[in-house]
Amino acid sequence: MVQRRDVDDGITDATLALLRTRGPKSVTVEAVAAHSGIAKTTIYRRHRDRRDMLSVALSRVTFSEPLGAQTEAPDRLRWLIGEAVKTIEIGIGFGGLAAMLTDDDPDFTKLFRRILARQRTALESVIDRAKTDGSFRADIDSATLIDAVVGAIIAERARTGRVANGWEERLFDLLWPTVRA
Repeated sequence: MVQRRDVDDGITDATLALLRTRGPKSVTVEAVAAHSGIAKTTIYRRHRDRRDMLSVALSRVTFSEPLGAQTEAPDRLRWLIGEAVKTIEIGIGFGGLAAMLTDDDPDFTKLFRRILARQRTALESVIDRAKTDGSFRADIDSATLIDAVVGAIIAERARTGRVANGWEERLFDLLWPTVRA
């Protein structure tokens, strides 16, 4: 018997794979069933509709493991960069990002922006703690730092078609002198 977690993971994996490669309009219960091999009835037992399926999948991707209180300042910035990469590369992909930027699927755009707002609050709190404890400069604007990281990821992908090996560390090297206290 397949475990509930395995089924839930299969639904999430299929939802995200379709989103990343074909955009949010491709994410339907029928498409997820075909992609995952999980029966539509099983999917409907777990999710009301495609919006619920997307919400659960996107919430998993934007969930961040909390940093330990003793995390060194440089590792906080590396974590922030890694979380941004994870959300885009492993999460919505550039198919989802393009759909959001063009508002191709307004329901998806509204849903994902609401989920991103929750994630952004969590990321800003990490930056604010680093500012409070003196690890980051006190005058760093948290929102602008997050925007700079996300924008850099988008630019790298647009420029080369991928995020190159070592890119995260190069971005860290660029930003660290700016944010460190």
